[in-house]
Amino acid sequence: MKKEFKRFDMRIHPRNTKWYLRPLTYLLGVPDANRHGAKITKTGVDGLKPPYLMLCNHNAFLDFKVATKAIFPQRANYVVAIDGFIGREKLLRDVGCICKRKFTNDVLLVRQLQRSVKNGNVLIIYPEARYSLCGTTAVLPESLGQLCKMLKVPVVTFICHGHHVNSPFWNLHSRGVKPTEAEMTLLYTADELKDVTADEINDKLLEKFTYDDFAWQKERGIKTPYPKRAEGLHKVLYQCPACGKEYKMSSAGDEIFCTECGKRWRMTELGELEAKDGNTEFSHIPDWYEWERANVRREIEEGRYSTGEMPVTVDTLPNAKKFIRLGEGTMIHDMNGFTVKGTDVDGDPFEMIKPVPSLYSCHIEYEYLGKHGDCVDLNTLEDTWYIYPHDCEFAVTKMALATEELYFNHRAKEGRPCKKGFA
Repeated sequence: MKKEFKRFDMRIHPRNTKWYLRPLTYLLGVPDANRHGAKITKTGVDGLKPPYLMLCNHNAFLDFKVATKAIFPQRANYVVAIDGFIGREKLLRDVGCICKRKFTNDVLLVRQLQRSVKNGNVLIIYPEARYSLCGTTAVLPESLGQLCKMLKVPVVTFICHGHHVNSPFWNLHSRGVKPTEAEMTLLYTADELKDVTADEINDKLLEKFTYDDFAWQKERGIKTPYPKRAEGLHKVLYQCPACGKEYKMSSAGDEIFCTECGKRWRMTELGELEAKDGNTEFSHIPDWYEWERANVRREIEEGRYSTGEMPVTVDTLPNAKKFIRLGEGTMIHDMNGFTVKGTDVDGDPFEMIKPVPSLYSCHIEYEYLGKHGDCVDLNTLEDTWYIYPHDCEFAVTKMALATEELYFNHRAKEGRPCKKGFA
């Protein structure tokens, strides 16, 4: 791409939260956490002083607010994706945020975290790197264990429950779920880290990061009477289990349905699905999602996965000022990975190729900002592209699943299969 923009400066050192902003971080987070009756169970962290690493699961913006409540008044550096900095770079830097472009191998980030350790702060990382699509664990990077050993500080996990069923990624309206729950657990002291391997750390992390928000909701009998509670669910459940058709699902009110065969399911106040007529193939939403994953995996194993060439509009985010319309082009996601190419608004060509080994997962958005539509977010160390397919049938959820399954398949063929839950 010929066009050049001023890039976000990732080299600026992470800052300690400005003293005058510390009350603001409390006021912007803790009252909302309290409104949801957030119950935080702490194990082994009494008297724990920074620096320490806190690894958190990721389901909704409420995650940040409850984490703030859990550590206050301790200072923290939060790793935040670049789109979170749009229009507020100075503020986020001043409250201690560190910028990251999603799903990139960023050596500079490690150096920034090491500097945070020297500054004596809590290091807060969301290693799933995106909101969970259906309230279950997303794939974790296998480098986590190595990072823990490298930083040489206590490792804490912070796992929240109820945040997805309160405000699911596919329909962000708050359901007023309460009480939510969170567990803050000391996993390793700095001394204990010396005697364990990175793989052993990963095994223990996966155990802590195994969660299921819909199962949690049912176990506690928490109802969500919001009348439009199923709207948007078809973004995740894009394939009909009755007729097998893809991209024909839709939703309205408390129902999800197939426009091809006409089958309908009602989402109950306890977050379960019930077929209006006939057999209920999947009452548990994550089971439907994993059935879709298995179907994608089969396509990949048979070597036939491809979206075909899709027309797309591409926006670029070189810095934190705003998205810039790059231009129109095409995208194909197939057995080779992602290929995006087109012509920018000045008539110059652009291209981004993300081969399978370079990307173990990807970030997607549904109806981004309520007006832009569904998109795939692809990154280099210097740029972020939001890519919007249009005038074709597609599901960005399938592309996200396929990105992971392509990577797993590639690693298996190389004789280096991924451990369960990691990439």
